Amino acid sequence: MKTINEKLEKLKNELKNRKVRIMIIGLGSVGNYLLDYLVSMADENMEICVVGRNEEKMNSDVNIVKVASLIRGQNKCQVKINATVDLNDIKGIEHAIECFVPDIIVNSSRAYSGLKYGSISWKTVRAYGIWSPLSIRYTKNIMEAYERTGSDAIVINTSYSDVVIPWLKSAGKAYPDFGSGNINHLVYRFKLAAGNILSIRDFWNIDITFAVAHFHDVCISKEGHTEGVPMLIDMRYHDSPLPLGIDKIISNCNIPMPVDAKRNMMNASSNFEIIQAILGAVRTGKKTKLHCPGVFGEIGGYPVIIDGSGESPRAYIDETVFSLEEMRKKNKESIYLDGIENVQDGVLVYTNELLQKVKKVFDVNLTKQVSFDEIDNTAEFIIREIIEKNK
Repeated sequence: MKTINEKLEKLKNELKNRKVRIMIIGLGSVGNYLLDYLVSMADENMEICVVGRNEEKMNSDVNIVKVASLIRGQNKCQVKINATVDLNDIKGIEHAIECFVPDIIVNSSRAYSGLKYGSISWKTVRAYGIWSPLSIRYTKNIMEAYERTGSDAIVINTSYSDVVIPWLKSAGKAYPDFGSGNINHLVYRFKLAAGNILSIRDFWNIDITFAVAHFHDVCISKEGHTEGVPMLIDMRYHDSPLPLGIDKIISNCNIPMPVDAKRNMMNASSNFEIIQAILGAVRTGKKTKLHCPGVFGEIGGYPVIIDGSGESPRAYIDETVFSLEEMRKKNKESIYLDGIENVQDGVLVYTNELLQKVKKVFDVNLTKQVSFDEIDNTAEFIIREIIEKNK
């Protein structure tokens, strides 16, 4: 597996002579929103391939995006359908990758579709880490197929990347380059909150450097507090620190949001932002700061720079404000509250607190450790004993 910088360099060279090829795996609500956003770019030098299990649904979903974008004068890229791919079938995924040869792959698939896992876990166990085996289930299959094909595509993962990507890396497997969502959503809530409090009209120009894992995305967004864990965050406007405390901003992040599929507009937008940053770097030499979970196989979320301004494009964790060790420590504190004690050598370790809560709430005994080889069995157990009995 090539490094992200090697992939960026290759993409830069190849796009001098051809269109960029983007594959979306899983056309649920995240995939549909992302498809719409990409087509709305009106980019004639873009080809999109969508991959999923239901050909009839995919055809109708793609057609509505094509017609709606054409009404707006934006339907200028090609959209192809590679349907009826069972994500349990690694050879089928291989075939889809070999046929399209994507430059960027976005995995927006879900092992159990139509359900926000947090609707079961947040109010009862206050931790999302319980669902890690489900989040990684299809991602590991996609990455195995990816490795078998020898693909050099840049891969973006959508589901719980704070843990999924480091789990794959720690097992010595191919792993996605970027994660979307989670910390990214929280950064933009901060911008909105700070802009409202300080009456900053161009609040999008507030610069944030932040490191935290998934638990605090949910806790701050839903409840407006940090569960007693101080944040590692720097906020500036025109290079000057904002003249107010972080606690006031955090308390103003608890804003009404939908809980149905519309919420996935944020995750799709996060994927879109990463794709824009990649294309900006390799096409026009742009430099962009993002906030991504799981990037470089690190547990939690980090500020990331994708920089095309030099001779060769590169991506790296931004350590201009906080050191990598500081950020790792803060992410470990945050992910612990999400029920994850550690991810090491291909083994996920749940916290004792999570195991006790799951036993009390669901009367289910989870194993303390989940090895990589036990992911599928554990995912099936969670679906059967927790999801099916509590949805």
